[in-house]
Amino acid sequence: MHIGLVGAGMMGHGMAANLLKHGHEVSVIAHRNRGPVEDLVAKGAREAASLAALAGADVILICVTTSKVVADSIAGLKPHLRQGQIIMDAGTSAPDATKRLAQELKAMGVGYADIPLTGGPEQAEQGVLGVLCGAEPETFARIQPLLACFATTIKHFGPPGSGHTAKLISNYLVTGMVALVAEAFGAARTAQIDWKDLYEVMQNGSGNSGVLRKMVEPALHGDFDGYRFAIANAAKDISYYAELAEKLGCATRLTESVAEIFREAVETGHGGRNVSHLLDPAIDEVT
Repeated sequence: MHIGLVGAGMMGHGMAANLLKHGHEVSVIAHRNRGPVEDLVAKGAREAASLAALAGADVILICVTTSKVVADSIAGLKPHLRQGQIIMDAGTSAPDATKRLAQELKAMGVGYADIPLTGGPEQAEQGVLGVLCGAEPETFARIQPLLACFATTIKHFGPPGSGHTAKLISNYLVTGMVALVAEAFGAARTAQIDWKDLYEVMQNGSGNSGVLRKMVEPALHGDFDGYRFAIANAAKDISYYAELAEKLGCATRLTESVAEIFREAVETGHGGRNVSHLLDPAIDEVT
């Protein structure tokens, strides 16, 4: 099958590389970061000069940062789409925006699936991601073999928008844990509790988690990039979740507190850093 990729970043690169490994044809649009594009071309992908050139693919995979970038990408693709194609959004987008796009594309005879992911760049390269899919049943049946090229856990949550809803709930848990780890180890620093000893003991208790390990273990060696998830993206995700929680009647003071931590980190100029930098004393004022 021919897959077109919009967004050859850390996640998109790994997904496309695994699609190539499974014998699929991949086209990738030019990207400001040339490294991943050139690596995919070396692996057998073709580079497309424009969205119009990419629009001939059977399935178009979009892996970008926000709902607006997804909508802008689809707006550029629309004039060139044909009936029977499928578009997949692998980012973490706002469910309402996803539902609107799905309806617009359905009227054109184009399928739409939200396929947000669990796992990071390492899991994308290894082909062991998780997928939270929202799609019509017939669309899901068509794309499931493609998803299996880069994911080992694939769950269909319902129609378009339901995958992004599930993902926002999942990411709320993650961003909350990030905030708690940063605050707890900030308190440990203030109390002059040794981080290494505390971390080793915590691994034997209920506080042990992937978030704890990704953030703290590298930080013990001065590396605050252990958790490769940008603060700006975390802030965007929690803002989308806060909107969802408000509509569901589930918003709480905890929701706002978690959102405030990431919002303030962005406002103080740290949005480009990874979330594990919240452990860094240099930005302690936002933790």
